[in-house]
Amino acid sequence: MSSANAFTPSFYKRFYSNPRTRVTTKAEMQRRAASVAAIVRHLEIDVTRILDAGCGLGWMREGLLQGFPRARYVGLEVSEHLCERLGWVQASLASYRSRTPFDLIVCYDVLQYVPEAQASRAMSNLARLCRGALYFHAPTLEDWNSNADRSNSDSAIHLRAAQWYRTRLARHFRHLGFGLYVRKGVEVHQWELERPV
Repeated sequence: MSSANAFTPSFYKRFYSNPRTRVTTKAEMQRRAASVAAIVRHLEIDVTRILDAGCGLGWMREGLLQGFPRARYVGLEVSEHLCERLGWVQASLASYRSRTPFDLIVCYDVLQYVPEAQASRAMSNLARLCRGALYFHAPTLEDWNSNADRSNSDSAIHLRAAQWYRTRLARHFRHLGFGLYVRKGVEVHQWELERPV
């Protein structure tokens, strides 16, 4: 699944369009984006540039731009099909470069599709690309064993322990909870009971 050609129209039909086999809905992704934007605004992180890394169908775009109407949104995607159809930037997160860093990066359900070496490079690249907040999620081995609905989940993925991701994120980011991280050095205020344990 690391090939851009793996993310064909049939992949998106199965996991996003078909009500019987989809893993999420557009409404759910818009709520998620609105929640992320609300937390980042609450933390008073100025957002003028957003990178949606592995944006897929772009279902988070609207919610993110409602939260930050003056921000520039960049959708990054490996799927040739979606880039042609929706106008996203076609590139891998492991190798993508930008002259200007991003204030908010969303990397939701992306890195489980790439092998470990490429995923590790992508994690390092997130640190280079981000100057503010990062919303990060990937299904883990623990999720697969305890949380995933396997009847609708894509099993053609690389499952890694949550600690694998946490160790790499902790090198450059501070976890604030709810999958939200801030670049080390970014000043945010959290009350004690708002912090993750």
